[in-house]
Amino acid sequence: MQSFRTEIENPVVEKDIIDLANKIEQFKNGKVDEEKFRSLRLARGVYGQRQPGVQMIRIKLPYGKVSSDQLRRISDVSEEYSIGRLHITTRQDIQIHYVDLDRTPELWAELEKSDVTIREACGNTVRNVTASETAGIDADEPFDVSPYAQALFEYFLRNPISQELGRKFKVSFSSSDADTGLSYMHDLGFIAKIENGVRGFKVMLGGGLGSQPRHADELYAFLPTDKVIPMMEGVVRVFDRYGERKSRAKARLKFLLKDLGLDGFKDLLEQEQLSIPIKTFPIDITSYPEPVVVQVQVPKVVLEDQKAFENWKASNVIEQKQKGYFAIGIKVLLGDFYLKEARALADLVEKYAANEIRLSLRQNILIPFVKEELLPFFYTELQKLGFAEIGYNKAVDITACPGTDTCNLGIASSTGIAAELERMMKEEYPDYSNNPDIVIKISGCMNACGQHNMANIGFQGMSVRTKDKLVAPALQVLLGGGNIGNGEGKFADKVVKIPSKRGPEALRIILNDFDANGNDLSYPEYYAEKEQMYFYDLLKHLTDVDNLTPSDFIDWGTSEEYVQAIGVGECAGVVIDLIATLLFESEEKIDNAENCLVEQKWAASIYHSYSAMVNTAKAMLTMENVKTNTHISIIKDFDEKFVATERISVENGFEDLALQINKNEPTEAFAKQYLNDTKQFLKKVQLFRQSELTEVAP
Repeated sequence: MQSFRTEIENPVVEKDIIDLANKIEQFKNGKVDEEKFRSLRLARGVYGQRQPGVQMIRIKLPYGKVSSDQLRRISDVSEEYSIGRLHITTRQDIQIHYVDLDRTPELWAELEKSDVTIREACGNTVRNVTASETAGIDADEPFDVSPYAQALFEYFLRNPISQELGRKFKVSFSSSDADTGLSYMHDLGFIAKIENGVRGFKVMLGGGLGSQPRHADELYAFLPTDKVIPMMEGVVRVFDRYGERKSRAKARLKFLLKDLGLDGFKDLLEQEQLSIPIKTFPIDITSYPEPVVVQVQVPKVVLEDQKAFENWKASNVIEQKQKGYFAIGIKVLLGDFYLKEARALADLVEKYAANEIRLSLRQNILIPFVKEELLPFFYTELQKLGFAEIGYNKAVDITACPGTDTCNLGIASSTGIAAELERMMKEEYPDYSNNPDIVIKISGCMNACGQHNMANIGFQGMSVRTKDKLVAPALQVLLGGGNIGNGEGKFADKVVKIPSKRGPEALRIILNDFDANGNDLSYPEYYAEKEQMYFYDLLKHLTDVDNLTPSDFIDWGTSEEYVQAIGVGECAGVVIDLIATLLFESEEKIDNAENCLVEQKWAASIYHSYSAMVNTAKAMLTMENVKTNTHISIIKDFDEKFVATERISVENGFEDLALQINKNEPTEAFAKQYLNDTKQFLKKVQLFRQSELTEVAP
């Protein structure tokens, strides 16, 4: 551990990494409950794989921006600690796999040398902030959203209000009304707007995918930029207090919003305003680093195939709003690339562009700020890396989650079928390499990490059982979803469920019918005209499972017979802890509150005290086998079970004590008083707990 203790300049980060190392040791020595340890490591980007004994590490890259130095650092880390493959996610992160748990602290320390974190990349936290990959270069954007996404990322990283939410919380920024950040499917989505010369955002609230997708509501038609962070803090506080915690299937913000209604949510949001430490948060865009384009002599190149180069330009090159500059899109098959390509790319953009790349929501790479005269050179260099394939963000560019390759929740292979569909389309439908109207996405299960239920054509991994009770891998075919723009989107209709090996034939039928009958319509217009039952009739014959062959029982990308094996989900599982562990946690939260007092962080101290209070009450209710679904139910149930029955004395009741948090401004005086109240409450509970244990002791 000493090897990284002295190399981290930021003491907060150093403490984080050392804490992780200590918790790993405590877990291995049986001092930390397994479920609690899972929650802790997930919040630090450490995710258990389908394969036992190894971890996936998710590297958090705000809005997908990566410098050359950072990409080299990630490559070095992958070479040392992983298998050398980098996987781009649909949230603009990079994942590496097959990492030894014991080595995760030193891995994290290595990443931090280049200002790269894994903190809150997984778990019940505010996840990576995503944005349009063309932010800053989009000709249609009112302004660059990157500085605002960066400020939001920094504000909520390690923020005590967002460390132990009921479930994950996802945020996106869209650079224009095209809404390429997909605001309608996020917990909070921001679309850049300008009104009367003032910068701001249209704000969408409570969207989500999964087995029950929900379209976000419009929270604000226009919110000035300096109100974005205070507004989000209020939303997170409401979600933390009122959001479901026991039932993982109902724990996302979309379910709370559905239960409360938009007006009910706004009422709770208003009740939180007094407790929010900042009422306005101006973001200094002048401090955001401007891209620096290196001035170099244009290398001479000879293009062997001018037509191929022109096709590549038409498919993969985007003209920027900055005159004379272009962005190059790199289509990355399944989001996977390797260290040779990564390092060469880092060198290329450092020497000939603006020293950065952007990772996209469709698992691709975008190189901004390439001078027009350098495009032939870049084309030849990217060809050498296998990065010049046409079809960037086109129909042949299929998105897929890892599925059964590494994920515990995978039901059927998503990467295997995606690779087969891409191969088929390139061979049989070459014209679709330039078709931007069809988006195909695949997920290995209903959780929609591949975003299948917002695609024009989506596939979801499932299983199908024959009359003989044999189980084969299957695909749910979903059609008609898509992004409309300006906060509007459509979720796909479930059409049929078919054996996985019939996936290519299903896609052939759909595309052939579109080619024959689509006339001059775009694919979304074509689907809207034909509607769901038309496609059901087209595909119904593929659902028959009475005529399966042996190959139908072998999933794509594997040679072994299919066995349905679903593990424990790790995306942000809700955990139920032992009473002693909970009370120990309360002591840790009080320590955090005291440290924040010393640092004069009054609001943070108050929230740590609040968390300690609720956690302590949860311990007692757990002892009584009372459900602890939400913070507000914990607060009310503690009054009913312990205060009203005079088992534990709390003057004016526990609800009055705990909810001082949103009835007081976050001052030094209140922070000290609230911390003292929390300590006294924990002491009473510990004495009560000790008396209970004494009574039952033999």
